[in-house]
Amino acid sequence: MGVENFITFMISALLFIMTPGLDTFFVLNKSIAQGKRSGIHAALGVNMGVLTHTLFAALGISVLLAKSAFAFAGVKYLGAAYIIYLGVTTYRKKSDIADLEARTEDEKNVKSDFWSGFLTNSLNPKVALFFIAFFPQFIAVNEMQNPVPYVLLGITYAIIGVVWYIILTLCASIFSSKIKDKPDAGKLLNKIGGLAFIAMGIKMAFSK
Repeated sequence: MGVENFITFMISALLFIMTPGLDTFFVLNKSIAQGKRSGIHAALGVNMGVLTHTLFAALGISVLLAKSAFAFAGVKYLGAAYIIYLGVTTYRKKSDIADLEARTEDEKNVKSDFWSGFLTNSLNPKVALFFIAFFPQFIAVNEMQNPVPYVLLGITYAIIGVVWYIILTLCASIFSSKIKDKPDAGKLLNKIGGLAFIAMGIKMAFSK
């Protein structure tokens, strides 16, 4: 199907996914602050964003983003603004952990976690640039214009990502259950997480 060295791709993808970054921090923050259910939905949202970037790469849209400074800046600032917004709202929260059990039953919250993860990944232009640089290394030269290899690699990358982030979620949710009865710990966690999101948003805004 136009893909070369598929096993090598899977190993490389796993290593990249395991490298701590914005997506990892986002999933961990949701898992510890709001519990396992929120973490899983955040992981699914992040990897739905991966599929969005895959579609853009397959259609050649990501190449246009890489070649246009204006388009890159537009997506970059939009993504940075959204991440800073997440940081501010997280910082201002009182304590998600104190009412963890009630929140994990709230369908509206988990849907919000999914879409937040989706937007956090989709509005990160560096992910788009990474895909158009990484994927072609595993696509046959005569299949570069064929969208099928890109889709296959993107789906594989997303599946590996879901598995890895769910493992992280299950581990992180242990801490959530241990500190859910400590409101002060929840407040501190929200403030630290909020400041971290704000810092990541500012870093994205100044990225080239």
